[in-house]
Amino acid sequence: MRKLAIIVGLFTLSFLTVFGQKSKKMSFDVSDFNQKASVAEWLYLYDAIAWWTSDSVMTEDEEEIGSLGGEWFCFQTEDKNWHAVYGKYEDNKMNVVFHYLVDTAYTVSRVFESIDTTFLNLHARALIAANNQIAALKDSVQLRFNQYIRQNEDKTFTVWVFPAFQPSGYAVYGGEFIYEIDHTGTKIIKDNSYYQGAFRAFKVDKPREIWLDYTELEKPTLGTVFFIWYYKKYFTYIKLDTKNYITTTIKGSDGYSWMHIEKEKKKKKK
Repeated sequence: MRKLAIIVGLFTLSFLTVFGQKSKKMSFDVSDFNQKASVAEWLYLYDAIAWWTSDSVMTEDEEEIGSLGGEWFCFQTEDKNWHAVYGKYEDNKMNVVFHYLVDTAYTVSRVFESIDTTFLNLHARALIAANNQIAALKDSVQLRFNQYIRQNEDKTFTVWVFPAFQPSGYAVYGGEFIYEIDHTGTKIIKDNSYYQGAFRAFKVDKPREIWLDYTELEKPTLGTVFFIWYYKKYFTYIKLDTKNYITTTIKGSDGYSWMHIEKEKKKKKK
Protein backbone atom coordinates (compact mmCIF):
# COMPACT_ATOMS: atom_id res chain seq x y z
CA MET A 1 0.00 0.00 0.00
CA ARG A 2 1.29 3.45 -0.92
CA LYS A 3 0.04 6.85 0.16
CA LEU A 4 0.59 9.66 -2.30
CA ALA A 5 0.65 13.37 -1.75
CA ILE A 6 -1.63 15.24 -4.10
CA ILE A 7 -2.38 18.86 -4.84
CA VAL A 8 -5.50 18.99 -6.96
CA GLY A 9 -5.95 22.22 -8.91
CA LEU A 10 -8.94 24.18 -7.65
CA PHE A 11 -11.57 24.70 -10.32
CA THR A 12 -13.49 27.92 -9.94
CA LEU A 13 -16.36 29.30 -11.96
CA SER A 14 -15.26 30.93 -15.18
CA PHE A 15 -15.47 34.68 -15.41
CA LEU A 16 -15.16 37.06 -18.29
CA THR A 17 -13.01 40.12 -18.80
CA VAL A 18 -14.41 41.95 -21.81
CA PHE A 19 -12.72 44.62 -23.90
CA GLY A 20 -14.72 46.85 -26.19
CA GLN A 21 -18.12 48.44 -25.84
CA LYS A 22 -19.84 47.38 -22.65
CA SER A 23 -23.26 47.56 -24.23
CA LYS A 24 -22.34 44.99 -26.83
CA LYS A 25 -23.76 41.51 -26.32
CA MET A 26 -21.05 38.95 -25.62
CA SER A 27 -20.74 36.11 -28.11
CA PHE A 28 -18.71 33.82 -25.85
CA ASP A 29 -20.63 30.66 -24.92
CA VAL A 30 -20.01 30.46 -21.17
CA SER A 31 -22.27 27.43 -20.64
CA ASP A 32 -20.45 25.41 -23.30
CA PHE A 33 -17.06 26.38 -21.89
CA ASN A 34 -17.96 25.54 -18.28
CA GLN A 35 -19.18 22.11 -19.34
CA LYS A 36 -15.87 21.46 -21.12
CA ALA A 37 -13.89 22.79 -18.15
CA SER A 38 -15.73 20.40 -15.82
CA VAL A 39 -14.90 17.44 -18.08
CA ALA A 40 -11.28 18.61 -18.36
CA GLU A 41 -10.93 18.69 -14.58
CA TRP A 42 -12.31 15.14 -14.36
CA LEU A 43 -9.89 13.98 -17.05
CA TYR A 44 -7.04 15.65 -15.14
CA LEU A 45 -7.83 13.57 -12.06
CA TYR A 46 -8.29 10.42 -14.15
CA ASP A 47 -4.82 11.05 -15.60
CA ALA A 48 -3.33 11.33 -12.10
CA ILE A 49 -4.94 8.03 -11.06
CA ALA A 50 -3.52 6.40 -14.19
CA TRP A 51 -0.01 7.71 -13.48
CA TRP A 52 0.03 6.58 -9.85
CA THR A 53 -1.31 3.11 -10.57
CA SER A 54 0.91 2.55 -13.62
CA ASP A 55 3.87 3.36 -11.38
CA SER A 56 2.63 0.59 -9.07
CA VAL A 57 2.38 -1.81 -12.01
CA MET A 58 6.09 -1.32 -12.67
CA THR A 59 6.89 -2.65 -9.19
CA GLU A 60 5.00 -5.91 -9.70
CA ASP A 61 6.23 -9.35 -10.77
CA GLU A 62 7.77 -9.33 -14.25
CA GLU A 63 5.84 -12.42 -15.34
CA GLU A 64 2.55 -10.75 -14.47
CA ILE A 65 3.60 -7.58 -16.27
CA GLY A 66 4.45 -9.65 -19.34
CA SER A 67 0.87 -10.94 -19.53
CA LEU A 68 -0.61 -7.46 -20.00
CA GLY A 69 -2.21 -6.28 -23.22
CA GLY A 70 -3.14 -2.75 -24.21
CA GLU A 71 -6.43 -2.74 -22.31
CA TRP A 72 -6.53 -0.73 -19.12
CA PHE A 73 -8.84 1.91 -17.70
CA CYS A 74 -9.88 3.77 -14.57
CA PHE A 75 -13.34 4.31 -13.11
CA GLN A 76 -14.82 6.05 -10.11
CA THR A 77 -17.45 4.48 -7.87
CA GLU A 78 -20.29 6.10 -5.94
CA ASP A 79 -18.17 6.17 -2.76
CA LYS A 80 -15.76 8.54 -4.60
CA ASN A 81 -13.00 5.94 -4.66
CA TRP A 82 -11.15 5.30 -7.90
CA HIS A 83 -10.23 1.94 -9.40
CA ALA A 84 -7.70 1.12 -12.12
CA VAL A 85 -7.62 -2.19 -13.93
CA TYR A 86 -4.87 -3.49 -16.20
CA GLY A 87 -5.19 -6.64 -18.23
CA LYS A 88 -5.73 -8.11 -21.66
CA TYR A 89 -8.83 -8.56 -23.78
CA GLU A 90 -8.79 -11.87 -25.63
CA ASP A 91 -11.32 -14.53 -26.52
CA ASN A 92 -14.09 -11.95 -25.98
CA LYS A 93 -13.13 -11.47 -22.36
CA MET A 94 -11.21 -8.90 -20.34
CA ASN A 95 -8.72 -10.76 -18.16
CA VAL A 96 -7.63 -8.54 -15.26
CA VAL A 97 -4.03 -8.88 -14.14
CA PHE A 98 -3.81 -5.88 -11.78
CA HIS A 99 -6.58 -4.09 -9.91
CA TYR A 100 -5.76 -1.03 -7.82
CA LEU A 101 -7.89 1.00 -5.46
CA VAL A 102 -7.18 4.69 -4.92
CA ASP A 103 -9.24 5.86 -1.97
CA THR A 104 -10.35 9.38 -1.05
CA ALA A 105 -7.09 9.89 0.88
CA TYR A 106 -5.22 9.04 -2.36
CA THR A 107 -3.76 5.83 -0.93
CA VAL A 108 -2.98 3.30 -3.66
CA SER A 109 -3.54 -0.38 -2.82
CA ARG A 110 -3.54 -3.49 -4.95
CA VAL A 111 -6.80 -5.38 -4.38
CA PHE A 112 -8.07 -8.73 -5.56
CA GLU A 113 -11.83 -8.29 -5.38
CA SER A 114 -13.70 -9.33 -8.50
CA ILE A 115 -15.34 -6.86 -10.86
CA ASP A 116 -18.47 -7.54 -12.88
CA THR A 117 -17.40 -9.34 -16.06
CA THR A 118 -19.88 -7.53 -18.30
CA PHE A 119 -18.70 -4.16 -16.98
CA LEU A 120 -15.08 -5.05 -17.77
CA ASN A 121 -15.79 -6.44 -21.22
CA LEU A 122 -17.87 -3.46 -22.32
CA HIS A 123 -15.17 -0.96 -21.29
CA ALA A 124 -12.45 -2.98 -23.03
CA ARG A 125 -14.48 -3.23 -26.24
CA ALA A 126 -15.21 0.49 -26.26
CA LEU A 127 -11.51 1.30 -25.85
CA ILE A 128 -10.61 -1.06 -28.68
CA ALA A 129 -13.29 0.46 -30.94
CA ALA A 130 -11.98 3.97 -30.31
CA ASN A 131 -8.34 3.09 -30.77
CA ASN A 132 -9.08 1.26 -34.00
CA GLN A 133 -10.36 4.57 -35.39
CA ILE A 134 -6.97 6.25 -35.08
CA ALA A 135 -4.61 3.29 -35.35
CA ALA A 136 -3.21 4.45 -38.69
CA LEU A 137 -2.62 7.99 -37.41
CA LYS A 138 -0.88 6.71 -34.29
CA ASP A 139 1.45 4.62 -36.41
CA SER A 140 2.34 7.58 -38.63
CA VAL A 141 3.04 10.32 -36.08
CA GLN A 142 5.30 8.49 -33.61
CA LEU A 143 3.66 10.06 -30.56
CA ARG A 144 2.40 8.65 -27.30
CA PHE A 145 -1.28 9.05 -26.50
CA ASN A 146 -3.34 8.76 -23.33
CA GLN A 147 -6.79 7.22 -23.29
CA TYR A 148 -9.73 7.95 -21.00
CA ILE A 149 -13.15 6.32 -20.81
CA ARG A 150 -16.41 6.93 -18.99
CA GLN A 151 -19.76 5.15 -19.17
CA ASN A 152 -22.62 7.60 -19.57
CA GLU A 153 -25.98 7.54 -17.82
CA ASP A 154 -27.64 6.04 -20.92
CA LYS A 155 -25.08 3.18 -20.83
CA THR A 156 -23.17 4.45 -23.87
CA PHE A 157 -19.48 5.26 -23.55
CA THR A 158 -17.27 8.26 -24.23
CA VAL A 159 -13.62 7.64 -25.04
CA TRP A 160 -11.06 10.44 -25.23
CA VAL A 161 -7.65 9.93 -26.84
CA PHE A 162 -5.26 12.87 -26.39
CA PRO A 163 -1.51 13.28 -26.97
CA ALA A 164 0.41 12.41 -23.81
CA PHE A 165 3.21 14.37 -22.17
CA GLN A 166 6.00 12.97 -24.32
CA PRO A 167 9.06 11.23 -22.77
CA SER A 168 11.20 13.77 -24.62
CA GLY A 169 9.66 16.53 -22.51
CA TYR A 170 7.27 18.00 -25.08
CA ALA A 171 3.68 19.07 -24.53
CA VAL A 172 1.80 18.22 -27.72
CA TYR A 173 -1.43 19.70 -29.09
CA GLY A 174 -3.26 19.99 -32.39
CA GLY A 175 -5.35 16.83 -32.30
CA GLU A 176 -7.98 15.36 -30.00
CA PHE A 177 -10.06 12.28 -30.64
CA ILE A 178 -13.39 11.92 -28.87
CA TYR A 179 -15.84 9.13 -29.61
CA GLU A 180 -19.26 8.25 -28.31
CA ILE A 181 -19.75 4.50 -28.50
CA ASP A 182 -22.96 2.49 -28.22
CA HIS A 183 -23.99 0.45 -25.18
CA THR A 184 -22.38 -2.70 -26.62
CA GLY A 185 -18.97 -1.01 -26.76
CA THR A 186 -18.55 -1.85 -30.44
CA LYS A 187 -20.14 0.87 -32.59
CA ILE A 188 -19.06 4.51 -32.95
CA ILE A 189 -22.27 6.56 -32.82
CA LYS A 190 -20.70 10.03 -32.77
CA ASP A 191 -17.27 11.42 -33.58
CA ASN A 192 -16.42 14.71 -31.84
CA SER A 193 -12.76 14.65 -32.83
CA TYR A 194 -10.81 17.67 -34.01
CA TYR A 195 -7.47 17.57 -35.80
CA GLN A 196 -5.64 20.59 -37.17
CA GLY A 197 -3.87 18.45 -39.74
CA ALA A 198 -0.58 18.40 -37.84
CA PHE A 199 0.55 18.12 -34.24
CA ARG A 200 2.52 20.92 -32.63
CA ALA A 201 4.50 20.98 -29.41
CA PHE A 202 6.24 23.11 -26.81
CA LYS A 203 9.30 21.99 -24.89
CA VAL A 204 8.54 21.89 -21.17
CA ASP A 205 11.85 23.17 -19.86
CA LYS A 206 11.40 26.69 -18.49
CA PRO A 207 8.41 28.83 -17.45
CA ARG A 208 7.28 31.12 -20.24
CA GLU A 209 4.20 32.34 -22.05
CA ILE A 210 2.90 30.16 -24.90
CA TRP A 211 0.10 30.62 -27.42
CA LEU A 212 -2.17 28.03 -29.03
CA ASP A 213 -3.43 29.16 -32.43
CA TYR A 214 -7.04 28.02 -32.94
CA THR A 215 -8.22 31.17 -34.67
CA GLU A 216 -10.16 29.05 -37.15
CA LEU A 217 -12.65 28.16 -34.38
CA GLU A 218 -15.40 30.11 -32.62
CA LYS A 219 -15.15 28.08 -29.39
CA PRO A 220 -12.35 26.38 -27.45
CA THR A 221 -12.24 22.62 -27.97
CA LEU A 222 -12.29 20.21 -25.05
CA GLY A 223 -8.73 19.16 -25.89
CA THR A 224 -7.42 22.72 -25.70
CA VAL A 225 -9.20 23.32 -22.38
CA PHE A 226 -7.65 20.13 -21.03
CA PHE A 227 -4.21 21.13 -22.39
CA ILE A 228 -4.33 24.45 -20.54
CA TRP A 229 -5.56 22.85 -17.31
CA TYR A 230 -2.98 20.07 -17.48
CA TYR A 231 0.06 22.23 -18.24
CA LYS A 232 -0.89 25.40 -16.34
CA LYS A 233 1.82 24.83 -13.72
CA TYR A 234 4.55 24.39 -16.32
CA PHE A 235 4.15 27.74 -18.09
CA THR A 236 3.57 31.29 -16.86
CA TYR A 237 0.61 31.65 -19.21
CA ILE A 238 -1.01 29.41 -21.80
CA LYS A 239 -3.14 31.57 -24.06
CA LEU A 240 -5.66 29.97 -26.36
CA ASP A 241 -6.35 32.17 -29.37
CA THR A 242 -9.76 31.50 -30.95
CA LYS A 243 -11.60 33.62 -33.50
CA ASN A 244 -12.93 36.29 -31.14
CA TYR A 245 -11.46 35.53 -27.71
CA ILE A 246 -8.26 34.78 -25.83
CA THR A 247 -8.74 32.15 -23.11
CA THR A 248 -6.25 31.53 -20.30
CA THR A 249 -5.97 30.73 -16.59
CA ILE A 250 -4.83 33.03 -13.83
CA LYS A 251 -3.56 31.94 -10.44
CA GLY A 252 -5.00 33.54 -7.32
CA SER A 253 -4.74 32.94 -3.60
CA ASP A 254 -7.51 30.31 -3.75
CA GLY A 255 -6.39 28.49 -6.88
CA TYR A 256 -6.79 28.90 -10.62
CA SER A 257 -9.57 30.69 -12.46
CA TRP A 258 -10.42 31.00 -16.13
CA MET A 259 -10.31 34.28 -18.03
CA HIS A 260 -11.80 34.98 -21.45
CA ILE A 261 -10.74 38.21 -23.12
CA GLU A 262 -12.63 39.54 -26.08
CA LYS A 263 -10.42 40.68 -28.93
CA GLU A 264 -10.72 44.26 -30.09
CA LYS A 265 -12.20 44.44 -33.53
CA LYS A 266 -10.07 46.16 -36.14
CA LYS A 267 -11.72 49.26 -37.49
CA LYS A 268 -12.30 49.27 -41.20
CA LYS A 269 -10.53 52.00 -43.10
CA LYS A 270 -12.85 54.52 -44.72
